[in-house]
Amino acid sequence: MSRTLADLPFARWLEPAGALDADREYDCALFDETALTEPDLRTTVFGQCAFRSVTVDRGVAGGARFADVWLQGVRFTGTEMPDSAWMDAELIEGAWSGVEASGAELRRVEFHNCKLDSVNFRNARFTKVRFVDCVLRHVDFGSAKLSEVSFPGSEIAELTVRNAQLKKVDFRAAHSIGIADGVESLRGALVTPAQLMDLAPTLAAAVGLIVQP
Repeated sequence: MSRTLADLPFARWLEPAGALDADREYDCALFDETALTEPDLRTTVFGQCAFRSVTVDRGVAGGARFADVWLQGVRFTGTEMPDSAWMDAELIEGAWSGVEASGAELRRVEFHNCKLDSVNFRNARFTKVRFVDCVLRHVDFGSAKLSEVSFPGSEIAELTVRNAQLKKVDFRAAHSIGIADGVESLRGALVTPAQLMDLAPTLAAAVGLIVQP
């Protein structure tokens, strides 16, 4: 279950933040109801920070670090954050659209009721990440490493997993799974018998099976 702002152990120390700047460290800062256009957040560090109703449009956040952060109603559109790092982060009712996050590292991260559309996670590393009741469309996990990742209640469409490495990846509680590319890289993933039947045509095409009555 996702937490509210008041539930955060550092809530009492949060202070309203001013302008966002690149190459700066923010500690116990609250970013509230803010719209940012083309912000430069490269190598910026956020520790024990909270974001609520924030929009980041065409931002640049390569190498940014997010540690012990909480984000509710935050939208990233057309934002570049390659090689960013997310640790002990919770994202609630947010949206990532047209986001470039190749090489990112996500560890102990939870997405709740989020929408991810056209997100590039190629070569990223995921450890203990949960997508809960999310919608994932055109998300690219190509050549990524996923360990202990699950998708309870989520809808997945046009997913790319070519050359991905999966370990303890659990799709069983997902509402739907649609693979656009790399279905053969699902080796080791957990699926239900019903999900396997849904994936069967894609699997057959990938290995060149000819199914005839």
